[in-house]
Amino acid sequence: MTADWWGLTGRRVLVAGVGGLGRSVIDALAELGCVCAALDRSADTLNELATAHPDLPTRQVDLTDREATRAAVNEMVARLGGLDVAVHAVGVNDRQPILSVTADAWRHLLTVNLDSAFHFAQAAGAIMTAGRQGRLILFSSVAGTLAHRDHGAYAASKGALNQLARVMAHEWASAGVTVNTIAPGYTPTGLTIGHLAKPGVENALTGLVPAGRLGLVEDVQGVVALLASPRSAYITGQVIHVDGGRTLV
Repeated sequence: MTADWWGLTGRRVLVAGVGGLGRSVIDALAELGCVCAALDRSADTLNELATAHPDLPTRQVDLTDREATRAAVNEMVARLGGLDVAVHAVGVNDRQPILSVTADAWRHLLTVNLDSAFHFAQAAGAIMTAGRQGRLILFSSVAGTLAHRDHGAYAASKGALNQLARVMAHEWASAGVTVNTIAPGYTPTGLTIGHLAKPGVENALTGLVPAGRLGLVEDVQGVVALLASPRSAYITGQVIHVDGGRTLV
């Protein structure tokens, strides 16, 4: 078995959304020898990334804008010299009971979580299917499977994302492109840390996990590395729960 048995060295990776788990994806895949580029709407987030990875190409873009997303993806792929792996890790949440969700809040959450994923996947998928190879990885959530209270819009966006990925996997399999979603349980990131800091929340959520702990970014990094590898060519259309068994109960 060689040092690069997984075949990750030189893999060209584009990550959209690098403020939370997306940043951990960049850190892990770069360490494993991948050549990465990043998209995000936040200039501050991209500047923080550039401090840690000064040679990594970045582009600020609003991924809810279809044409802007397509242009940004094409630019980054040109800078990478091709595209082997595309990762979408954009997400927001707004915890409210269903009866309290306004039309604007509903639309905003689905636009950011679902529309941006569709625009990014469509742009990256066009490139990868034309090249007849590639890995598309979308970040979902256990909320796409479980019926968490106060997660109506978020759960709807993630459930829809799971099914969108399955259809893309079906359509693109013959072109050598795999499509999978990673559905983490509660993992401390910028998206969840405020909620986890509320009195009693972390203990209550930990009590629901058979493994007895919340997630770590390292738990997700290993799954991303697997799905980014040429050796995962026969895994497609899957929702991979990285949740310590949370969805078992």
